[in-house]
Amino acid sequence: MAKRFHLADLFESVAATAPERLALVCGDVRLTYGELNARADGLASGLAARGIARGDHVGLYLQNGPAFLESFIAAVKLGAVPFNVNYRYGAEELRHLFADADAACIIHGAQYGPLLDSIRPDLPKLRLSVAVADGSDALCPLSADYAALAVHAPGGPWPRDEADILLSYTGGTTGLPKGVMWPHKAFVFACAGGAGYFNPHGILVQPADIVSRVADAYPLKIFPLAPLMHMAAMWTTWSALLNGLTIILDDGAHFDACRVFDIVEREGANLIQFVGDAMAIPLRDALINHPGRWNLATIVNLGSGGAVFSAALKDDLKRLIPSANITDGMGASETGVSGMAVPSAEGVMRLPAHDGQTVVTEGRFAAVGEMGFIATSGHTPVGYYGDAQKRAETFQTIDGCLWVVSGDAGRIDDDGMITMFGRGSTSINSGGEKIFPEEVEEALRTHAAIYDAVVVGTPDARWGEQVVALASLRPDCAAPDIGALRDALAGQLAGYKMPRRLIIVDAVLRSPAGKQDYRWAKALALAQGADA
Repeated sequence: MAKRFHLADLFESVAATAPERLALVCGDVRLTYGELNARADGLASGLAARGIARGDHVGLYLQNGPAFLESFIAAVKLGAVPFNVNYRYGAEELRHLFADADAACIIHGAQYGPLLDSIRPDLPKLRLSVAVADGSDALCPLSADYAALAVHAPGGPWPRDEADILLSYTGGTTGLPKGVMWPHKAFVFACAGGAGYFNPHGILVQPADIVSRVADAYPLKIFPLAPLMHMAAMWTTWSALLNGLTIILDDGAHFDACRVFDIVEREGANLIQFVGDAMAIPLRDALINHPGRWNLATIVNLGSGGAVFSAALKDDLKRLIPSANITDGMGASETGVSGMAVPSAEGVMRLPAHDGQTVVTEGRFAAVGEMGFIATSGHTPVGYYGDAQKRAETFQTIDGCLWVVSGDAGRIDDDGMITMFGRGSTSINSGGEKIFPEEVEEALRTHAAIYDAVVVGTPDARWGEQVVALASLRPDCAAPDIGALRDALAGQLAGYKMPRRLIIVDAVLRSPAGKQDYRWAKALALAQGADA
């Protein structure tokens, strides 16, 4: 059978080309590509025997571990539709997500079994749940045993097509999560780099090219630090899988920078991928607080994607790990990877503009110097699952071509670059001036007393909205008064962008991947009142 731009076809070619190459390291588990493929085959057969088939939606309600990758690969082998589940969600959020996704199967950590069972009566389309042992003592009487399914006799091949989709659920930090529908071919090129990042041959031209991409790949070990349920981590993982790299996963329940560096040193990791300042700050601080503890000479790249990565942190990490190149990628669930960021004196970063990436406004292409939203074309998703209204807002036909309009505000500059300012959905309008929280947050995190920060707007009688900063403090540091804080930031921010209020919190609430929860921040800022 001819191979296609389908993740299952491509992965099976990788496993056939390099079956003895180490694919996955996670704790004590080590799997070669041949072993990972065989386990995914067995699981796919086990799921098929329980009635899961092409087109069924399979939720991955799991923390990092071999089961996550095995389950994802097994689902795509079946032509089923895997989707990511935020394991921090409560009952109401899960009820919405699983119902929105029309989940037919949920593969879950055993610890989440009781919560899943509590909402099961509200999920009439759910036909199968599968429990993965995770060291907890939770009982899952209504779920099949993952270990038993994974050793099922191999079956298949199952029908599949390039038009099969993946569902990528957005984080839901500013609204309800939405399922972005990615056809396999579009995902391969827009999210996984077309298998061209880690070999001398560049991106695939035809599916058969995957053999040379694996055979001639650079011998690298990549360590994505974010949870795999965050799609930026899955982009990294599939970029690596399609080149036959070794993937290292941290199976710890919580992010711990010291444990990360222990793993880096033990396994000889080369590429470390994380999500913005929320992970970069503790990584930097661990190195400062434990000088000389780790030999990190194997690291050749520290890369961020999916959130703001502040210039000061880039400089610090380069100084602390001189062997590492520092990279900063930009992307979104709806657009895939937008490119590598270039530092900018204005806004958050700059990105290249080209035939497949520009700025649009009000259904047309923006002129040079005009504000709008960054949009992409070419290899794109085909819409939001079950949400025609949101699809019409985001997926727009302009001059006869489909463009995906992100929520990231941007401006085309006269040098052919795009200046990105931040998420339009979180922007603050103060006296007619648009303020993007990311720029203010980056400035706040340069203050000696501030460990982390999130910025929101609250109503103001004179200006419409005022800028409110919520910040956590470094150990043994006192909170600066608002006047001193504004003085300290004067060289970085225009006056209208300055925080008018500062609220000190124990910790800035973030997703497992490190993204700020703006809904939480806004509610807290409003609850504190004008005199906080």
